[in-house]
Parts: sequence; C-alpha cells; structure tokens
Amino acid sequence: MVEQNFPLQYSRDCVIRATFTDYQQVRQLSEKICQPLAIEDYVIQTMPDVSPPKWHLAHTTWFFETFLLIPYLKGYEVFHPQFNYLFNSYYETVGDRHPRPQRGLLSRPTVTTVYQYRTYVDRSIQEAIASHLDNPDFAYLLLLGLHHEQQHQELLFTDIKHILATNPTRPVYCKATTFTTKVDSRDSREKYLDYPGGIYSIGHTGEGFAFDNESPAHQTFLQDYYLASQLVTNEEYLEFIDAGGYNNPEYWLAEGWATLRTENWRSPLYWEKNADEWQIMTLMGMTDLTDDEPVCHVSFFEADAYARFRGKRLPTEAEWEVAASFVEIRGNFLESERLHPVVGKAITRPDRLYGDVWEWTQSSYHPYPGFQAAKGAVGEYNGKFMCNQMILRGGSCVTSRSHIRPTYRNFFPPATRWQFTGIRLAE
Repeated sequence: MVEQNFPLQYSRDCVIRATFTDYQQVRQLSEKICQPLAIEDYVIQTMPDVSPPKWHLAHTTWFFETFLLIPYLKGYEVFHPQFNYLFNSYYETVGDRHPRPQRGLLSRPTVTTVYQYRTYVDRSIQEAIASHLDNPDFAYLLLLGLHHEQQHQELLFTDIKHILATNPTRPVYCKATTFTTKVDSRDSREKYLDYPGGIYSIGHTGEGFAFDNESPAHQTFLQDYYLASQLVTNEEYLEFIDAGGYNNPEYWLAEGWATLRTENWRSPLYWEKNADEWQIMTLMGMTDLTDDEPVCHVSFFEADAYARFRGKRLPTEAEWEVAASFVEIRGNFLESERLHPVVGKAITRPDRLYGDVWEWTQSSYHPYPGFQAAKGAVGEYNGKFMCNQMILRGGSCVTSRSHIRPTYRNFFPPATRWQFTGIRLAE
C-alpha cells in the first residue's frame, strides 16, 4: 500500500493546507487497491449497499470535479456531461442521479474511461491547487475531498470482499501476508477497566481536520463505568452461538429478532461451518476460524444481543471517547497491510481501542448540541443521515491511520454486517 503521512488538518480558524503530493498519495492508493481486480470485478454490485469498484473510482473523482474544479478553475470543461448524473451519490442540491441499487447494471462508461476521467481531473486539480490553495474555502474542500476518498477506500475493501464472497468459487483478492501472524497472546478474558464518572468534554475542539458531525465540542455527564480491555473474540462469540443465542429472543431487540428471522442469521457474516469446523471468508480467501481474533462482521443487533447474553452492554460513544483520550492512536490499520483483524494483547489500559474492527456503541447517530449543517451541497455530507443509524468508533483494519481520531463518528444502520464491525463490552 501507499504510506500516507500527509497532514490532513483543518479548523475554521486555521487551515494547514494539503499539497498536490498529498492529493496524489490518496488518489494513487485508491487505484492501488483496485490493482488485484480482474476487469469483470469492477462492475459487480452484489447488494444495494455495495457499489461496483469502478463507481467508487468515478464518484471520488466526480467529487473533486464538482466541488473544486467547476466553481474554482476558470474555463474548466467537464469530462462528460452525463457523469454528474451517473456518479452523484446523494447530493440532492447538485441534481438528479442514477439509482443506487442499479449501479451494477452499467457496463458503460468502461473501466478504461473511468481511469481516463481520473487522469483528466487530476491534471486540472494540480492547476487549481497552484492557484487557489490560499483560499481557505478551497483548502477545506480539498481536505474534505481527500478524507472523502479515504472513506471510499475503506468501502472499496468492504465491497470487494462482499463481491468475492458472493462468488461460490471464493476468489482470492490478495495472498496472505502478515495478517496470519499473531501479534501477541491475550491475557485473562473479560478484563474490565474502570473510569470515574463526572462531567467530560467530548467532540472536536477545532484543532486539525474533522467532519462537521464531530462538532461542536460539549460537556456530558457520565456515571462510573467499566470498559473491556479487549475486543470480543471469535471463541467468545462461538459460546453465544453454541448456547443457542440465535434461537433465543430474550437476547434480542424486537427489530433485531425480526431481522434475524427474515435474513436467517445463524452466525456472523462470512462464517461457514463445514462438518464440525468453522471457516471464514477473508480478502485472502477462505481460512480456518482463529479463536483469538476479534469477532468481525456482526450487526449492531448481534453485538447488542451478545452483550445481553454476557450480562453486559455496549458502551456509549461518550464513554468510548473518554476512554480513548487516555491512549495513543495505534493499532491494526490499513497501513499494516493485514486487511484482517489480528490477535491483540490486553494491558493495564485498553491500548487497543483503535483498529482491527469498528466498535458498535449503544448510541444512536444524532446531532451534538448546537450542531448546524453547512449551507449548500456540502451540508448534505453528514447531517441529513442523523436518523435510524448507530454510532461506531475506533476504525478498522482497512481504515487509514491518517483518517482516524478520537472524535471520529462512523455510523451505519443497525443491521449492517458487511463492514469490519465488532464488539467491545461495557458495564
């Protein structure tokens, strides 16, 4: 992978500007992620939430063209007049768009044309950066666009995995490398660390880049609480399965139980039982289930049911953020190239709060006190989704290290399973 050390930082009082080199690093990584794909892989859409890889490559390019080149680069001519319709994701104020569930029905534009589109826009962006980087609005939009592409890089991995897993031949994305190496052995299970109650400040303080949904910083009151020093493992989750967890409605929220029955869930996504042995689909193909790895690809409903099975609960996002303030941001991120959760080690503090899997919280996605979405299309980025979603924290093994921070609020509907999502318990 491409190492990323660029200073993607922004506050409304001070902009630390990204350079064209920073831009190139992000853009090159997206294309590098797609290098192992066969040409046929680029056009597959296996469910409405999954987008074809070529759509991700085109949409991230459309973002720079729409929000930076058209308004800021005098004389710029769009690459294709219909691309605004084809590659707009959800920006109502920008215009009509092709239906999301039908993205996989488009054989054209070809993959070759999409790469030509990227090259065309990249050349123009270089000129725009040279002439407009001192404009704070342009500088912010450039940073937003880079972080937006990092989000789609993570989606590329999760969507590619779903595409390959849906194929009965279980194709391999890449060869197994260091992901098979156990980092450390775990010590005692269910070790909990205590945090005193009180009034804490959470949310982004204005230093460095952050999305609008991370602000404004505000105070919140927490009771005394305990947070598990490690993530729930495959072995621990198997105990839930073996105890009939998927057959006992007492552990499940009503909507979760209804979803389980409709979708016939019996285990996390990508788990398969052959005879008496469990295997899982990874980006490296099928492999035996490793007991000590963090359980992955579970929905909020499954995480909540497991917590009830153990007599615990999921943490709130405020509890998670306060705990995260005690540790450094380090863990198994995209830069490790493992592309899979690994075995970790619990220490005196929860050193592994970041990476491996996104951690479900019990907090619904709602605006912080005083939040106001920006005017115009950029205001559609986060604010309009603050309904029927749950918050996740911490990043995963396919999240770029430069993209994550303690205040980062990821969000997905509670039935989501194709993301790298896992469980940390609290009480």
